[in-house]
Amino acid sequence: MKIYILGICGTFMAGIAMLARERGYEVMGSDANVYPPMSTQLQDAGIELREGYTCENLDLEADLFVIGNAISRGNEQIEFILNENLPYISGPQWLYEHLLKDRWVLAVAGTHGKTTTSGMLAWILEYAGLNPGFLIGGLTQNFNRSARLGAAPFFVIEADEYDTAFFDKRSKFVHYHPRTLVLNNLEFDHADIFENLDAIKKQFHHLVRIVPANGLIIHNHQDSQLDEVLAIGCWSETQSFGVKSADLTVDVDSGQLTDQRDHKHYVEGAHQTGLFNQLNASAALLAAQHAGVSIKIGLEALSEFKGVKRRQEVIAKINDITIVDDFAHHPTAIRQTLAALKPLRKGRLIAVFEPRSNTMKMGVHADSLADAFHSADVVVLYDNQSLQWNMQAIADLQSERFIIKGNIDEIVLYLAQMAQADDQIIILSNGSFDGLHQKLIEALQH
Repeated sequence: MKIYILGICGTFMAGIAMLARERGYEVMGSDANVYPPMSTQLQDAGIELREGYTCENLDLEADLFVIGNAISRGNEQIEFILNENLPYISGPQWLYEHLLKDRWVLAVAGTHGKTTTSGMLAWILEYAGLNPGFLIGGLTQNFNRSARLGAAPFFVIEADEYDTAFFDKRSKFVHYHPRTLVLNNLEFDHADIFENLDAIKKQFHHLVRIVPANGLIIHNHQDSQLDEVLAIGCWSETQSFGVKSADLTVDVDSGQLTDQRDHKHYVEGAHQTGLFNQLNASAALLAAQHAGVSIKIGLEALSEFKGVKRRQEVIAKINDITIVDDFAHHPTAIRQTLAALKPLRKGRLIAVFEPRSNTMKMGVHADSLADAFHSADVVVLYDNQSLQWNMQAIADLQSERFIIKGNIDEIVLYLAQMAQADDQIIILSNGSFDGLHQKLIEALQH
């Protein structure tokens, strides 16, 4: 079978391509603005990428066209597929029909921490010898890939609440039919898709509705929004994690874990730092336990967890200046990431942020953004001219800490001139940041 994927370089759709290729399908696809690590991962797998959505790029011999959720009406290839009545399907629906329907699915949902928790969970199962399949929205350092088939029955998936496709506006995760479901947290995001937080809660409720009675829902005990979702209706067993009154609790100061069900204490062994990652680890441990892996073995695995690319990833150390790459693009994720890194620095913590997501561009989080950078000593904001709000208002309030730059070269020059030994520069973006990472490395080297 030959499939052609539209939007093949998105983190999810690239995973679909990898799984289909491993399953024996012939795979190719198209995308725009192609950049690593997904593009290189696909190329290394021998999957042909065609840049641009022209009709000439379509392979008309394909048996099925798999459509990513970034593709909209008006796209030249979509219009051709519709006009010619060619067979098409969404990525999530293809995944369920061709792979997930016969597997024990362990899904990780929530506004923050999905990628890291999914990576932790997949690694725990791997360490325990269960050879899980997985599809994760990033490259896990332990596997150095974002997706693989693995062996039945277990399959770990990062369960995104974003919509499925232009023709299916349900959240992607309702297609996955999980037996084990992790609910990390819930906040308002994706303002281009959801009108308000209640609209997101409804989608999470739809997800809860399809977990079987003999399944398990693992939730953050400190998140009141998740409590409200579960209060609407829950038909499965639940377990909780959190800093207090949960089945598995984290001591904020020591990081010690306590299983309140049998009063056993454990030393937390996650590779990454901060309370956020301790909670991620707790969720992964409970999910792995549902698959038969003890918390003790899970913690052994986490002591060898190497993290996920673009999640607190140290990408260079030059002249005692450390450069860290992180995906954080929501105020909560920014706040938690910087709080985790602050105790580790010797010099200044310098944050460089690109407001790239649709929600950020719309200004939904404009009022809470400045406070998210509380732990940073210097903040460089990139005004990419696509914002629907005035970034200057933040700099006017705290001009001694906030610097606004209008292009990448200006940012690189500023950082290269002001950075000192022992400083830690963290680059925060959910995209390529127009090549800032490599440009900064080269500038510091010279």
